[in-house]
Amino acid sequence: MRVLVAIPVFNEERYVARVVAEVLGQGQDVLVVDDGSTDRTPQILRDIDGIHLICHPENRGYGQSLIDAFAFAACRGYDWIITLDCDDQHEPRQIPMFIERARQDDVDIISGSRYLTEMSGSTQAPEDRRRINMQITRLLNKTLGLSLTDAFCGFKAYRVSGVAELPLTVPGYAFPMQFWVQAVRSGLRICELAVPLIYLDPTRHFGGMLDDPDARLNHYLEVFHAELAATEDAPCDTPRSRCGNR
Repeated sequence: MRVLVAIPVFNEERYVARVVAEVLGQGQDVLVVDDGSTDRTPQILRDIDGIHLICHPENRGYGQSLIDAFAFAACRGYDWIITLDCDDQHEPRQIPMFIERARQDDVDIISGSRYLTEMSGSTQAPEDRRRINMQITRLLNKTLGLSLTDAFCGFKAYRVSGVAELPLTVPGYAFPMQFWVQAVRSGLRICELAVPLIYLDPTRHFGGMLDDPDARLNHYLEVFHAELAATEDAPCDTPRSRCGNR
């Protein structure tokens, strides 16, 4: 089973070297998607040997980084892709747990959940993030027939053959709203895996209008309902992903 670990980064000079080193230390193939960083992140990445690297010339969004990572994995014959953030909210030492679960070969998406069970080392999420997460999670469960406990955790494992067929287009932080609709419509099998809830820097922000919780929630809802409407009359077959830039 070939596994690729993909790490989307944007201005992560504080964490990127250590996070990448921890993943490489586990013997995993690593892809870093630098989403137009303007700090020292590009320089740091150039000095790290043994990684695949996609560099966006400008900031294109978290969702676009994942879309490009999926295409990269598909074009290079990986069976699974594991994604984790680079801001110390996800612990690379948990990657083997995702791989072990993937080897059971009975699901297509293994979604990390910070709320499935309370784990040692967990912290508190900012109130607005937890509130919006819970509201969106309830909506997804009710509308799509899911049983999620965490709609937005970026620590996930995906069967590449499943996600490579999805016509994903949402480039920003609302990417999960489109992804969950398409995953359910395509019949992908989903489970959750407990991971710690870690927020070390509650001052981190989304940027622009999304820093306002009400605007962020409304944006998520708009993308969700637009995707629902778009899939009502869509054909069942979807185009195959093409190789992303390197």
